[in-house]
Amino acid sequence: MKPVAIFRHSPTEGPGYFAIFLEQQGIPWQLIAIDEGEGVPGDPHDYSGLCFMGGPMSVNDPLPWIERSCTLIHAAVTAGMPIIGHCLGGQLMSKALGGEITRNPAREIGWGDVFGESHTVGKHWLGDLAGQSGNVFHWHGETFSIPNGATRLLSSPHCANQMFALGPHLAMQCHVEMTPEMVARWCEDWTTEVQGAADQPSVQTPEQMASELSSRLPGMRRLSEQLYSVWIRGLAR
Repeated sequence: MKPVAIFRHSPTEGPGYFAIFLEQQGIPWQLIAIDEGEGVPGDPHDYSGLCFMGGPMSVNDPLPWIERSCTLIHAAVTAGMPIIGHCLGGQLMSKALGGEITRNPAREIGWGDVFGESHTVGKHWLGDLAGQSGNVFHWHGETFSIPNGATRLLSSPHCANQMFALGPHLAMQCHVEMTPEMVARWCEDWTTEVQGAADQPSVQTPEQMASELSSRLPGMRRLSEQLYSVWIRGLAR
């Protein structure tokens, strides 16, 4: 089986639980460290699927690898190769599919509630969360629009578009890949990340994030396993 390509855009925003899940399923994966200067492949057919992780930059920034990533995403969609995006990765998918990335009305930092859509596509991807409330981890200030032909799966009180699906492809604004170690590491950058927004109700302090870890993580882990289980069904074996 060809590996799943995992694109990392920042040293602290690795694949987290997504890689752990793939390994548990016996699925090979290959890290492409954009943050270390690795180039974006031109042909998606060397992989069984593509995964794009998060990053502190905006997809509207004039970085050369952003346009190359969008070109690769478009080629993979045309080929029917599954793509999954986390936060920045979901924004890259939206942009590649004709959507827009704009500033969100509020910054979302930390644990937050989401609501799952109950339509047929929602039930397919979300399982028991369809039509129900759940929780995820957030760390973003921008948001994507839902591209034509795609279906929204999740929303939150502070961000209408938390997740969309298009055929075998899944784009997320939220972070379901988080591990306790990742949460702790990101909290080290909290002061920089929340400049001017620390008093917003959608922003948690590092202390709040740590105190809710044990109660929030199991539910999010069930969601990530549900989503990842559906996504890997589309991989070429």
